[in-house]
This record gives sequence, structure tokens and C-alpha cells, in this order.
Amino acid sequence: MMVDSARLTAFTPKLVTVIGEGYSTGHFRRDALAGLIVAIVALPLAMALAIASGASPDKGIVTSVVAGFLISALGGSRVQVGGPTGAFVVVVFNVIAQHGYDGLLLATMMAGIILIVAGYSGLGSLVRFIPQPVVTGFTAGIAVIIASSQIRDFLGLSMKSVPADFIQKWEAYFQALGSIRIDTLAIGVGALGMIVMLRTWAPRWPAFLITVVAASASAAMLHLPIETIGSRFPDLPAGLPAPALPDISFSKLQSVMPSAFTIAFLAGIEALLSAVVADGMIGSRHRSNQELVGQGVANLASALFGGLPATGAIARTATNIKAGGITPISGMMHAVFLLIFILFASRLMAYVPLAALAAILFMVAWGMSEHHRFIQLLRMPGGERALLLLTFALTVLVDLTVAIGVGVTLASLLFMLRMSQAVEITNDGDRLSYAINDGDEDIHQRDALPAGVEVFRIDGPVFFGVAGELLDTLRSVGSRPRVIILRMRRVPMLDASGVTTIGDIVRYAAAGNTQIILSCVQAQPLAMLARADLGPDSARVIHSANFSEALCAASRVSEAAAIGTISTD
Repeated sequence: MMVDSARLTAFTPKLVTVIGEGYSTGHFRRDALAGLIVAIVALPLAMALAIASGASPDKGIVTSVVAGFLISALGGSRVQVGGPTGAFVVVVFNVIAQHGYDGLLLATMMAGIILIVAGYSGLGSLVRFIPQPVVTGFTAGIAVIIASSQIRDFLGLSMKSVPADFIQKWEAYFQALGSIRIDTLAIGVGALGMIVMLRTWAPRWPAFLITVVAASASAAMLHLPIETIGSRFPDLPAGLPAPALPDISFSKLQSVMPSAFTIAFLAGIEALLSAVVADGMIGSRHRSNQELVGQGVANLASALFGGLPATGAIARTATNIKAGGITPISGMMHAVFLLIFILFASRLMAYVPLAALAAILFMVAWGMSEHHRFIQLLRMPGGERALLLLTFALTVLVDLTVAIGVGVTLASLLFMLRMSQAVEITNDGDRLSYAINDGDEDIHQRDALPAGVEVFRIDGPVFFGVAGELLDTLRSVGSRPRVIILRMRRVPMLDASGVTTIGDIVRYAAAGNTQIILSCVQAQPLAMLARADLGPDSARVIHSANFSEALCAASRVSEAAAIGTISTD
């Protein structure tokens, strides 16, 4: 009953919890004001991220409205604010280029389902095991790609299209350098300078919105012939579109499946990282699995309304906290205010210069790059450094999906290699001393061992990476002893391969009339051994609670063997 109650709590949205604790009009005023401030920050960012992703700017706002509302309403964090983020730009751009916008909607819906399944499967706690070099490598790679994608709009280059491939993209930029427009560059540089200045001298002000308004007003008053949202997207809709399913076919499901897993992975990673940051700022604790469920529902709904993938946004969440948001209602109000904007002020978007949005994305990319952490990881040992650089290079030059897959796989192999190197299998018979009952009393080893007894001590987990080494070590004993004691007090974990290897050792020993005694086996290895008929009730091995008991049992076996009567009683 207690387990069911704990599970129910783990899958209860934080909104339900805070409402149950009591919610007053004073709380609502704080949340509404915070939601307004976050909406002001999110508006230009949502448009910029949508354009960088190869979609129209209204798609970014729709995503912030629909997904942002549901992430806060159904998530496991008190103050999480969601919407489109820079992490998705590369994936979204590639999916649209390869499969069309319908393919993106389908991939986003599949990612939503994956996140829901992951949440209810309890995988939310596993995301924290993704190594930092992998996370930093592909995040920095995404930052480079985002910044690279904005060069045309920032410089005003005359290019019909921008190649998706990183190398080809920069080749095309160099070929078009002669078409730089000074007026566009001036707006871009001015916008970039204003953002930096506002963040330095007035960090509480909404730098992105102020910059967009100033750049739009300057371009309109000076009648600058520069490209704006209205000139590139002349038919922007107002309001939310009606929900609709994308075209679904089995072949399309297969083709977008890798992208769906990538979207789900990125959404889960960024949402839970954002929730952890928020916990540290407000002294709370999020529900990781419910957070994944909320993210999944939000992405399903976003795709139904024609929106982009969404996740928890660290910068917007931090803004929400600093603005006084205390419950999920602040994130929901942020979505409501954005909806009001697209219903009544969507025409103003047409005047926003694309160069100003490019400047915003340069700042987003700089923040994503985590250059301080990148430099710090470069000082780490060779394995971490190589993993960081490889993930970064694959993200920029090949594909984000490949980078994640290769990075996580290599990180796992590197971890297993280090774990196998940390495991020690030593012949205690060759040591000068050992500890009685694993305590502190040292005596001479060879003098204490009964005749015909060898002792091996295993330090560390016995898994498939070291299982073969264990058997090889025991086979290296010159003449077969009458008894082999395996001291396993320092073996915290035993996997199926380790159990199989110990079974092989028992069979190998039995063929030479050697008895195996397992000393001080911990709970998890003991349970695994019992499943393979090698537990305390087995007739094939002897278990002892400590090393003294193991020595006594070894003496009895050795004496019985010496007089020709084999007995393990």
C-alpha cells in the first residue's frame, strides 16, 4: 500500500500538489506577473528559433502556447517553463529538409509517445547517467551550427538557399561575401551590441524584446530595404490553427524513427537538466518521471497544432523564478499571454528584421556553447577529452543522431574499460598477510593456510568485462589445489556473465576434484548465484559467512581428501 502511494505521488503533476496545498489570489498575482515577464522574453526567442529551424515564426509561438501550457500543467516541476529550444534546431531543420513538415510533425508525435513510455517506465532517473563530455560536446556542436545558420541573415547575403551541410554552407557563404548589405549588417551589429549592453548594464530588462522593438522601429523609420519576417513570410496566420493529424504511413514512420528518438532524447535531457537547475534555485524537488510524461503529452499536442518539438527551457525557467513565479500556473500564464499576442498583435511580427533575430540566435548559441565547461573538459584525461571532441565533431560535421549514438556508446565502453581495470583478482596465498574475518588482525598467510588450499580475493563488480579474466586467473594456478576459497566481500555486483563464469569455475574445479568455497558473498551476488543453483543450498559449492569459517571448511575438506574420504559437511 505504501509502494502504491509512493508511485501515485511520483506520477502526480506538481500543479495538483500545489493546488492541494492551498492557492491564494496573492499567489496568482505573483504567478501572473512572472508569466507576463517570461512571455516577453519568450516571444522573440520563439520566432527566432522557428526561423532557424526552417519553419515560419508563428510555429515557434504556437509551440510556446500549446506545449508551454501543458509542460507546466502536467509536468513534475513547480516552476518549469517549456517551449522550443536551441537544442532542437539542427534536428528540426534536417527533418524538414528530408521529410517535409509533415515528417517533422510525425517525428514529434512519436517522440511524445516515447517520452510518455519512458516516464511511466521509470526511465527519468536514468537520464542523469549521460556523461558530461557527451552532453557538452553535442550542445557545443549545436551552438556552432545555430550560429553558422544565421550568417546569411546577419550579413544580408544574396543567397537563394543555404546548404544544410556545414562545410558546404561555409563554402557558399564565402562565395557570396561580395553581396553583403551594409544596412542589414548595421542592424545586426546594432542589435547584437544592444543585447550585450542590456545584459551587462540592465540584466533584469527583457533584452531580446527591447532589441527587436528598437531594430524594427529603426528599420521602419529609416525605410531600410532589409529583409523582415513579413517579406520572407508574407502569409503568416493569426491565432492557433485547428488541430489535425499529419499524413501517416508505415514507410514514413520508419524513416523518421531515428529523428523521433533523437527529439525524445534531447527533450528528456534538457527538461530534466532544467528541472534540476530549478530545484537548486527554489529548494524544491521535481518528479523526474512525471516530468517526462508531461513533456510527452506536450509534444503530442504541439504536433497536433502544427507546432515544433518542445522541452523545458533553462533560461526561461530561470527567468520565471527570478520574476517571482512560485507554481506551475506562472508557466501556464506565460502561454496565455503569448496566445493573447498572436490573437491581437500578430501583424507587428512582419516588421521584425531577420538580422535582429540572427543577433538573438548568436547570443543563444553563445549561451548554449558552455565554453567554460568545454575548456574545463579539455583539461581532463585523454578518454574524456577524446569523447568530448569526437561528439562535438560528429555533431557539427556529420549528424546529431550519429553523434549521440556514437558518444553514448563510446562513453559506455570507456566506463566498462575503466571498471574492468579497477577490478582486482589477486591470489591471497602470495600475499604477506590477510585479515581474519576481514578485520585488522594480520598474520603470515602461508603459515595459516591449510595444506592444499589456495585463496583468491576479488575486489570490484564481476561483470562481462572481467568475467573471463577471473577464470584465466584461477586456471593459472600451477597444480590444482584441493580447495579454492573465493573471498567476495568486496564484490558489490554480479551480472549474468559473472554468474556463468563462476559456474564454469565450479565445473573446472570439480573435474580436478577441487572444492570451491565462496566467502562472505553480498546480497545481490548471492541472489544471482542462487538463481544459477550456486547459492547456500547448492551441493556444488560451500558458502561461508566470513573468512574464518571458510578456513575451517577448507581444513575439513582438505583433511577428508588427505585420508581419501571426500566430505563437505
